[in-house]
Amino acid sequence: MTAQRRDPVTLPPALDPGTVALVRVAMAIARGDETATRDRMRAAQAAGVPALWMEELLLQGLLNVGYPLSLAAFAVWRDLAGPSTNGGEPLRHGEHERWTTRGRALCADVYGRTYHKLLVNLRELHPALEALVVVDAYGKILGRPGLDAARRELCTLAAIAMLEAPRQLHAHLRGALNVGWKREDVDAVLVLAEQDLAPQRALKVWELWADVRERGLDSRGRES
Repeated sequence: MTAQRRDPVTLPPALDPGTVALVRVAMAIARGDETATRDRMRAAQAAGVPALWMEELLLQGLLNVGYPLSLAAFAVWRDLAGPSTNGGEPLRHGEHERWTTRGRALCADVYGRTYHKLLVNLRELHPALEALVVVDAYGKILGRPGLDAARRELCTLAAIAMLEAPRQLHAHLRGALNVGWKREDVDAVLVLAEQDLAPQRALKVWELWADVRERGLDSRGRES
């Protein structure tokens, strides 16, 4: 299976106040804290975060934290923002080939040199997982327009940092670098995460990040 790469990867935007606000919403959703979710959504609105960004963040939350927490977050957002007026890209039937192509390209960008290893691991875990991850997750949801891939990956990292999922967190720490974020950007996100975590959990997150940094990976996931 040959991944169709987008080369070069588009450089991510700066870690501006709107992006920080979106990242903090992702963390609150992952913690299941509806009060913090509401407060941070309001802060995101005040920071000028486009409503479409928030809608797309909530959709990708289905992948990162599951339906129960994501649906609860959608309810909070609907209360603040009112009815959705822009559903973004429609999920039409008959788009499987396009989602597959888009999913392979995006997944390869995020996982870099470990992309093919990921596919092998998914197949070994269950035959259906490769298509669910590549086509449904990356092609159908994460590859949607409305929120750029770099911000999506940073929000994924932020959400997973709230969970007991060290292997996935390690992968997305690398993923943030692979899509072009600087190490200082990841540092900044982890400082925010530390505020939402118990000290021991925060220490484990920093230890994982230290492991990624010590391997000398550049922003394309290659050893320097």
